[in-house]
Amino acid sequence: MPEANVESYSMSVMEMISHSGWMGKSVILVLVIFSIMSWAIILQKFFVYRMAKEQDGRFLSIFSKSESLTNIYNFSRSLKYSPIARVFASGYNELLRMSKVDREDAKNHPETELSISDIKGITLAMNKTINKEIDHLAHRLDFLATTGSTTPFIGLFGTVWGIMTSFRAISVKGSASIGGVAPGIAEALIATAAGLVAAIPAVIFYNYLSNKIRLFTSRMDDFSDEFIYLAEKTFLR
Repeated sequence: MPEANVESYSMSVMEMISHSGWMGKSVILVLVIFSIMSWAIILQKFFVYRMAKEQDGRFLSIFSKSESLTNIYNFSRSLKYSPIARVFASGYNELLRMSKVDREDAKNHPETELSISDIKGITLAMNKTINKEIDHLAHRLDFLATTGSTTPFIGLFGTVWGIMTSFRAISVKGSASIGGVAPGIAEALIATAAGLVAAIPAVIFYNYLSNKIRLFTSRMDDFSDEFIYLAEKTFLR
């Protein structure tokens, strides 16, 4: 007989959700939306970061081999995912503006000279681009942080509401039978689980992707220093 009672109350997750009240279903819906949006951001960032790393490698390979800044610039324009290529383009354009050298062969004009203030101007332009690239790489990551910090509390709200539902059922029926409290308890447990399912991946991948941004930032800073050193060595008077 006890086994029959246990079986009669065994339900799948979807059945438990369908038997939840309107508040429980609303909480689950909100958490599902948070989770879907978080995974969409995570997958999109994985693709963008992978392409950025690959194209950064291709650009740096060309930069280390080519003798013409113009050829490097022309190649960089085809790398739409490479942050370093855009940092180079900003420095190159500022170098041309400062030196007023024809784009056809900026590297091969030894008579072209820059002042200390010109070098500072190039450095400033590249730093602005680095900051812009960091903002672009970090775009929407704050949503993952919000999901990680908010969804457990949304789930907790659903848990409290489910427990309140169980207590109301007890007060109405006058007994704490399993049939009276099961729906509310199920609603509470599902809300707790859904909150954690949404929060845990968001926190893990927020930290992981934030570390990737730090690596991109370090590479852009290193390249900027290398480019400024090259400009000083070649053009500084």
